Amino acid sequence: MKRSTMMAAVLTTALAQASAMATAQAADGEAMEKCYGVALAGQNDCKAGPGTTCAGTSTVDYQGNAWKLVPEGTCTSIETPHGNGSLTEIDRP
Repeated sequence: MKRSTMMAAVLTTALAQASAMATAQAADGEAMEKCYGVALAGQNDCKAGPGTTCAGTSTVDYQGNAWKLVPEGTCTSIETPHGNGSLTEIDRP
C-alpha cells in the first residue's frame, strides 16, 4: 500500500472514531455527551491535556480539559467542588 493511501486510511479512521465519540450512545441506546471537569483523576474518558494520551490519563480530580461521557442534558447540572460540569473545556488545572 502506498504511504499516502495508508495515511489517508488512518486519517479517515481517526475522524470516524472522533465523530462517533461526539455522538456516543450508551449500551441501552441513551444519548450521551462529553462533560468537562467532572471526572475524577484517572477516570476520564478521553482528552486530558498536554503530555497525556487518552482515557484514564487525567492527573487531578475535576481536571478542566478532561471529559467524561454523561447522559445527554445532564452535564451542566453535575455539581463538583469547583462548580458545575461544562460542555466545553474549563480553564483550570
